[in-house]
Amino acid sequence: MTSPPWHSGQPVMVEEVAGSDRPAAYFLAETRDGLYTPYVVRTPGDEGRFPFVFLAYGNGGGGLDWLRTWVHSRPYIAERLLDAGYACGWGRYRTEVDLGFNLGGPLEIDGRQGMEVMNRSPLEFEDELAILEHVRRHPQVDGDRLGHVGVSHAGEMLFKLASRYPGAVRAGVACEPANHEFLDLALDDEAPVDPRTGLRSIEELQLQDPAWVRSRVNLPLADERIAPIDVPILVMGRDPDHLQGVFQVSYELLVAHGKDAQWVSWDHPLHGYIFPIAADGGPDAVQVQAVDAIVAFLGRTLA
Repeated sequence: MTSPPWHSGQPVMVEEVAGSDRPAAYFLAETRDGLYTPYVVRTPGDEGRFPFVFLAYGNGGGGLDWLRTWVHSRPYIAERLLDAGYACGWGRYRTEVDLGFNLGGPLEIDGRQGMEVMNRSPLEFEDELAILEHVRRHPQVDGDRLGHVGVSHAGEMLFKLASRYPGAVRAGVACEPANHEFLDLALDDEAPVDPRTGLRSIEELQLQDPAWVRSRVNLPLADERIAPIDVPILVMGRDPDHLQGVFQVSYELLVAHGKDAQWVSWDHPLHGYIFPIAADGGPDAVQVQAVDAIVAFLGRTLA
């Protein structure tokens, strides 16, 4: 019986990217509970081994359709990384579970009836871990030099990944990291619960003041979570963002713990401004500067 391509290390699909001679190869990584999550690998050339930068945005879901749309609609960040000598690719993962990180605790695995049993389902950042473990085996990827660039919820996922699984990546960029859960912010009076679903409504939170945000952080728990982080992190804010205080406090807590952390912020109207949308006419001057900062940071930390 022939092994399916995702078990033999082969892509399930390869397609060209407009305006580029570096195609997108789509892979399926087996998650910790035996399902599959898709990701892309693009390499600077056909020969050589390259550091790899994982690209992620927001909450999960969407699967291959989402992945293909983002490969083709937001090519600028990937082309810049490829030009700088990095393999890179978008990944997708399961949908966020509200407060799943807080309530579920570390993932514990044991055996039952000759198979596995878990204390909870894997979470979205653990799908990222599965992708990173899978791409580490790619013949053109230098598995000792993996990076992570995440925006919004995916920026928080970087903090979770670095905290729970030290060594998973060598460096990370957290752009507009929505670290409500990671910092265990006390928001009961600010985030009403939808009686229909039992889920919190956090879309309209105004958390721009770092002092106010700091007063709501569960500092003992945040300290415990930050302590294991062993990778350099570039935290990127966005001046007008309603969560700018969260972004800044996340950086300040890293520094307070002596971590290798850097802070930059720009004034830009687009949430996720480091991922310019091709249909909008390509990157503007601020977006070029922001991606310059990412490439420079990775040049220092993934060298």
